[in-house]
Amino acid sequence: MAKRKKTKKRTTPKLSSFLFIFSWFVVGLIAAALFVAIGYYYGFNEATSTQRQHSQHTIKMLQQQLTHAKTEQTHSVPALQDKLKAVLRENGSIYKPKTAAHEYADTKQHVTKPPKAPERKVVHSTERPKLAIIIDDVSFSRDVRAIKALHLPITMSFLPPSDRHPNSAKLAKKEPFYMVHLPLEAMHFNSEESYTLRVSDTQKEIASRIDNIKKLFPRVAYMNNHTGSKFTADEGAVNRLIFTLRQHHIRFIDSRTTAETKLPKVMQSYGSPYIARDVFLDHESNVSYIKKQIALAVKKAKKHGSAIAIGHPRKETLQALKESKALLKSVELVRIDALI
Repeated sequence: MAKRKKTKKRTTPKLSSFLFIFSWFVVGLIAAALFVAIGYYYGFNEATSTQRQHSQHTIKMLQQQLTHAKTEQTHSVPALQDKLKAVLRENGSIYKPKTAAHEYADTKQHVTKPPKAPERKVVHSTERPKLAIIIDDVSFSRDVRAIKALHLPITMSFLPPSDRHPNSAKLAKKEPFYMVHLPLEAMHFNSEESYTLRVSDTQKEIASRIDNIKKLFPRVAYMNNHTGSKFTADEGAVNRLIFTLRQHHIRFIDSRTTAETKLPKVMQSYGSPYIARDVFLDHESNVSYIKKQIALAVKKAKKHGSAIAIGHPRKETLQALKESKALLKSVELVRIDALI
């Protein structure tokens, strides 16, 4: 009888082999996903950067055209203004100023350092010196959240609503206290806010604008100027504004965007104290510089018994404030209504 051939006995793969193969399969999928994601990320960033550059170029071109049209007093001004607003609205996030330089200008059409604050008396007192920090240009919910996250008594000054930031008044109403950052005509500043008050505005026009702001911000009791290097240097314009604000019992704080400000003279004529900022915190957008400015504000508060500092809701400014909490404990940090 012929012998049957022995057949090899089939064996099932061990569980460890399955796990090994499955693990490498998963690793391969993750690596492929990461490769695609990284490629998309860099491609998206490159596209975003190109789009941003194109938008900035378009804005610059429209601003130049608008400036020329205003100078020549052509009929194209309204159309250019509408077009500029549309582009700004679509690309609002890229036009937030990165320094405080937009706030002040000199007569040579270039940005300069902030004008010095007026000299004040040295005060010797046993009372703890007070420092009020105002954050200007508050316009978006992210600004409010970032400021409140510091857990410091910061005074928020809101820009009036515009196409760029339509919800600023609604955000202010949710706060127990706020200021209004009033846009005034600058010497040289193209990207101005909507409804900026101008030197040429009549008493009636200024009154109407302030009435509207009062309706939008019903609890406003303090205002300071956004830009305004031209407006605050004109005595007649300043007088018309202060006359109107006094009727609404609104105090005005001079941001001192120009050394030529006429507010001291006008306030003296009304028999009222002149109130102005002592320190601009973020003329330069780096944390180290801003911390030095905070230290200067503290020093001035100790020297004069009180001081007012102004900054903006940028990450560098907020980070510098966060890192300066220990220093700020050497004075009493207060809202502006506790100082004035």
